Amino acid sequence: MFEDLEPRPARGAPLIALTREDLEAYSVEELQQRIAGLEAEIARSKAAIDGKSSQRSAADAMFNFRP
Repeated sequence: MFEDLEPRPARGAPLIALTREDLEAYSVEELQQRIAGLEAEIARSKAAIDGKSSQRSAADAMFNFRP
């Protein structure tokens, strides 16, 4: 019904914020958790790439089909 009044952050903004964050305040355990979370995000991104690549291949095959 009502849309958010705040503009959405630009794509990639959270990643840029992560790279600028001061890591000195984190403990070793917190840094390990951070790494685990980032690795999970990398795996999720790779899965999205694989899905998009397979969709593209299927679409290419369909439109380039020659009987």
